[in-house]
Amino acid sequence: MTELTRTTVHVLRHGEVYNPAKILYGRLPDFHLSELGHQMAKAAAQALSGRDVTHVVASPLERAQETAAPISAEFELETATDVRLIESANYFEGKRVSVGDGAFGNPRHWWVLRDPITPSWGEAYLVIAQRMFEALQAARVAAEGHEAVCVSHQLPIWTLRRYVEGKRLWHDPRKRQCGLASLTSFRFEGSKVVGIDYSEPAAHLVALSATAKTAKGA
Repeated sequence: MTELTRTTVHVLRHGEVYNPAKILYGRLPDFHLSELGHQMAKAAAQALSGRDVTHVVASPLERAQETAAPISAEFELETATDVRLIESANYFEGKRVSVGDGAFGNPRHWWVLRDPITPSWGEAYLVIAQRMFEALQAARVAAEGHEAVCVSHQLPIWTLRRYVEGKRLWHDPRKRQCGLASLTSFRFEGSKVVGIDYSEPAAHLVALSATAKTAKGA
């Protein structure tokens, strides 16, 4: 019996973003890593040092590309771009969504919140899951027999994990296990996921992050 090829794809959430206005930046351009966010990216690169990484790919958004940069440098690779790793679309993009002083408190936006299962305020969870799974498999193929790193965003990563685990896709955002610069690692045998691991190589930096405390990082 032929032994199936083992491949690991690490899906990395970007580091902290400089966002003094505290808006939901979503897919908006020109949102870059903060100084602390760059340190988080370096911590992720250090955690992966010594691994058999042969492929690095990122969402086209600046914060993801900047998070990928030290990893690509560590392994002397070019960063590929896959639009399927992009942040989810959201009606509230560009708006403040803080409790008490944000868009959620404005009655004219409440109709958008009518369906938390699809959800009605943004890209459908199933669409997110399917495009992320396609990107995951593409990275597996590119690094077959080795390891790949995909840099993406919190909601897409968490939706992908729930999809692979066969769980319902709608969920409580407060319970996501996907911290800043965290690694959700999918272990494959052939094309089948046989295990998922989670780690937070930048946890010591996340503890200092205002983004983590206010849940504005996407």
